[in-house]
Amino acid sequence: MLTGELIRLRPLEPEDADTLWRWHNDPEVVRWLTSDHPESLAQIRERFARREPNSYARVSFAIESLAVGTLIGTCTLRDATPEQGRAELDIYLGEKDHWGGGYGTDAMRTLCRYGFEKMRLHMIALWVVVDNEAAIHIYQKLGFQVDGRHRQAFRGQNGEWHDKYLMSLLEGELR
Repeated sequence: MLTGELIRLRPLEPEDADTLWRWHNDPEVVRWLTSDHPESLAQIRERFARREPNSYARVSFAIESLAVGTLIGTCTLRDATPEQGRAELDIYLGEKDHWGGGYGTDAMRTLCRYGFEKMRLHMIALWVVVDNEAAIHIYQKLGFQVDGRHRQAFRGQNGEWHDKYLMSLLEGELR
């Protein structure tokens, strides 16, 4: 397990499926997520049971609040290759009562440290919807910089199109 100031990152467990199903059915939580087709609780449980184990190419973590000890979100470093020294980061907090409390920032910092120190990555990149100002604020606070803009790359819940930023952080830039 990896521990930050407010959070602990641990591997996802099959019993986490029920919580993720609840989050995936909350429009506020999934507002900025690329979503697949709706899944039943049984489908999510089966998907969790079949999950590939964590590896260099893809490592996923549950985000737990240290104060409460409960699951509040998930984060992943994916598409990593040692040859390129690069991975893409995905994160979201599903427990809305933990939004704005520094948990996302702490989880991002902890995950990036893991990527740079343990995985020996040179770059961590992410995509974010331009209108997701809260996430962009966190990413920039940690040192991520905007590398480019992908026009109309995200379809919102109401069918409207949004641009996305590609942001990256190089080793040595984490704040």
